Amino acid sequence: AMEANQRFSIREGGKTIGAGIVSKIIG
Repeated sequence: AMEANQRFSIREGGKTIGAGIVSKIIG
């Protein structure tokens, strides 16, 4: 459960970073 949760957290973090980069490019 801990491993799956960590992987999910990393994936969500990457999504947030990706959204921030896209926002910076568009903005």
